[in-house]
Amino acid sequence: MFDGAELGKAIAAYPDDVKAALSAYEEALFPRSEAAATMTHQNHEVFCFDDRAPFGLIDILVQKKWFLRELK
Repeated sequence: MFDGAELGKAIAAYPDDVKAALSAYEEALFPRSEAAATMTHQNHEVFCFDDRAPFGLIDILVQKKWFLRELK
């Protein structure tokens, strides 16, 4: 929703120039989303393309379940 609002603000700021609006929007979007994109790529590698897939995901889920039990 945040990105949609930001895109709307950029279009409102450049109503006659969609390219300029998209450029302004992307200039703020890319640095803001870099960490999430990196994490998504790493997860995709572990969950789908790692030599151990899908066992890497299973290991993470088992470890998280153990950790959550310890917090109780």
